[in-house]
Amino acid sequence: MSVNSFGHLFRVTTWGESHGPALGATVDGCPPGIGLDEAMLQVWLDRRKPGQSRYTTQRREPDQVRILSGVFEGQTTGTPIQLLIENTDQRSKDYSEIAEKFRPGHADITYWQKYGIRDYRGGGRSSARETAARVAAGGVARAALAEMVPGLKITGYMVQMGPHRIDRTRFDAGEIKYNPFWVPDATAAELWAGYLDELRKSGNSVGAVVEVTAAGVPAGLGAPVYGKLDTDLAAAAMSINAVKGVEIGEGMAAAELTGEANADEIFPGNDGQPVYSSNHAGGILGGISTGQDVVLRFAVKPTSSILNPRQTITRTGAATEIVTKGRHDPCVGIRAVPVGEAMVACVLLDHVLLHRGQIGENRGRIG
Repeated sequence: MSVNSFGHLFRVTTWGESHGPALGATVDGCPPGIGLDEAMLQVWLDRRKPGQSRYTTQRREPDQVRILSGVFEGQTTGTPIQLLIENTDQRSKDYSEIAEKFRPGHADITYWQKYGIRDYRGGGRSSARETAARVAAGGVARAALAEMVPGLKITGYMVQMGPHRIDRTRFDAGEIKYNPFWVPDATAAELWAGYLDELRKSGNSVGAVVEVTAAGVPAGLGAPVYGKLDTDLAAAAMSINAVKGVEIGEGMAAAELTGEANADEIFPGNDGQPVYSSNHAGGILGGISTGQDVVLRFAVKPTSSILNPRQTITRTGAATEIVTKGRHDPCVGIRAVPVGEAMVACVLLDHVLLHRGQIGENRGRIG
């Protein structure tokens, strides 16, 4: 299986399976001299780990990360950083009944068709458990960004669960950490809790939309045509397990607008920097960051592993019925929030390094 890496100068390779002994990431290209230790990474992994509420899988994994290389006396050395996360609560027997069946909506059938072999224990590499390694790598990226681009802040949150959307007039960033859905709307959080409880008890699942905003992104990141910042952000988000759609800024809704309504008008600022009337572009024009907030949204499909019977086939092609037992997220979008943040961090650091290597400092002056 190839293509387990992403990034250009800041490059991340993830490895491991859901029910193997461990998983992790090899991070190459992190600049030397960045302050880094395991506790700094653990903060982010603790936000993603399972079993923290009744609304996520009850698999009990501490997701304790270990740094095996690339750090000496609390600083990165510039050599590859090896990150290890052990699996401690696998229940492979939960999947024994589906070894010969394909779960509808899951990668089981395509993995089998392509490779002729499949890890049915939780899905192997196609499991959302793989994202723990991305979050660890994203922690490395955050540490580097904190030193290289002070003031840059990445914030993820849910804006939709099933048919229920947040009310943006009630948007409160301070509310995000106080509910299990990472939602910036206390009223929505209360509604979603009852809605998801009903789905969970009925053995069903539901999808979600996650939004990630990066504030303090400097102007000039990205390159025209094939090196666009939004191209890499979209690819990074689309690579997250269960993601089926990605938007930048206004996204699909831009198709409903006129050119007059969609244009972000530009005005002179007091410090010589441009001021924009709005941010329909999501902080990116022509693939290059404007200096405004970068806004990314992605849609996560409902968890494919559900308790309700579904029709499928076996490896021999026979019709059958399947019920997926085990411990699964009724809404995988909840734990996708820190994963989305991590992927944005990795892409932004990659483009900071690319920009520094080609341009150094922005050459165009206004005023």
